[in-house]
Amino acid sequence: MAEENKKWIPEILYEEGDGSFTSHIPFVHVPETEEMPRMLFIFESRDTGEFEPGPEGEELPVTELDLHQYASMSYLKENLSAIEYDNVRFALGLESLRTAAVKGQNITANVRVALNDKDDSDQLDNS
Repeated sequence: MAEENKKWIPEILYEEGDGSFTSHIPFVHVPETEEMPRMLFIFESRDTGEFEPGPEGEELPVTELDLHQYASMSYLKENLSAIEYDNVRFALGLESLRTAAVKGQNITANVRVALNDKDDSDQLDNS
């Protein structure tokens, strides 16, 4: 099969260690010639507690597979109306985009104030 005919399959990766860049959030390394998928399909695998004989008579655990689909929120935001997008957010247990943006601005403002206060205290003459 020619290289250009191969379909890219995203791989979900995790960084090791507590001081990792992604803070235990999985990531997908996207090659330069590809785009992040709009949707990921992931199987949930659970042991049933039952066993069945394997090819050589050994006992193998029986697992159930349940297919889950995860959509790109940025793709949904670009392609849905503001009301439809907020309905998706509500269905996922999130606040409306406007409410979340205001809260995010408040957090950013508080961080800036805290950083400015720290800079001011660093410049005090403690002699």
